[in-house]
Amino acid sequence: MDKIFVEYPETWGNYQLLDSGGCKKLERFGDFRIIRPDPRAIWLPSLPESEWHEALAQFSGRSKADGKWQKISTIPDRWEINWQDFKFLLKFSDFKNIGIFPEQASNWEWLRSALRNPERSRRTEDYPLRVLNLFAYTGAASVVCAKFGAEVTHVDSVKSINSWAKENAKLNAVSEEQIRFLEDDVLKFVMREAKRGNKYDGIIMDPPRFGHGIKGEIWKLAFDLPKLVFESQKILSLDPVFFLINAYTADLSSIALKNLLENVTKKFGGKIESGELVLKEKSAGRLLPSGIFARWQR
Repeated sequence: MDKIFVEYPETWGNYQLLDSGGCKKLERFGDFRIIRPDPRAIWLPSLPESEWHEALAQFSGRSKADGKWQKISTIPDRWEINWQDFKFLLKFSDFKNIGIFPEQASNWEWLRSALRNPERSRRTEDYPLRVLNLFAYTGAASVVCAKFGAEVTHVDSVKSINSWAKENAKLNAVSEEQIRFLEDDVLKFVMREAKRGNKYDGIIMDPPRFGHGIKGEIWKLAFDLPKLVFESQKILSLDPVFFLINAYTADLSSIALKNLLENVTKKFGGKIESGELVLKEKSAGRLLPSGIFARWQR
């Protein structure tokens, strides 16, 4: 019987999901509590209102158009958070995001394991594994891969987000030679890489449900993801190590991602696992659904 995994970070440095409910979540990032909307938290909160009132910032609304941050002056505009030996920069964006998705720590752990595979150690030292990170956001996965010896190409279509990612690289003493930052439309970039004959040993993609490329190209997940995955098959090396797809939409299931990923990795052997990424509350121990994934490893 196939297994569907449910994963959450067992330890997360100075981040905690304190409570959730009422389509909101109460989180602690470092020393600061914030409240953000989350439509999946359809249950009631566990903590009393007094605990929620201690938050120093709250995002109201469900989109960039109707939402805004309400902040108390004691919370800084920028601060840092630690995960294991890594540091990441946090700041308030135009939307509810602040620079990291905490549930992704489960994927970072998996990437670290894939890159530390003893069978790959000689190649990692002498010939760095080439990793492509698409929809790379603020670069947490790029930094993790680089710190474990990979040569990373980081692609995102938003200039300001790439600048943020570069700051994260500097925070973690990752040199410019280890990560190549590109502002580009991911599908067009992959197709050009295929024409150039460039190959990658590992591919990461974290596509949005809907988005725009650098020249206004429209991205729709259910329509464009299959094409991106099949095009990415053309730039896998002859001896690839991993392929990771992460998504946040309810339009697809992790089973769909697994079936899609199997189409392009079956010939290499290895194994595929899929499931949900969640966060575990400190208050009641409930699990907050936060994303879906499918991961292939040699």
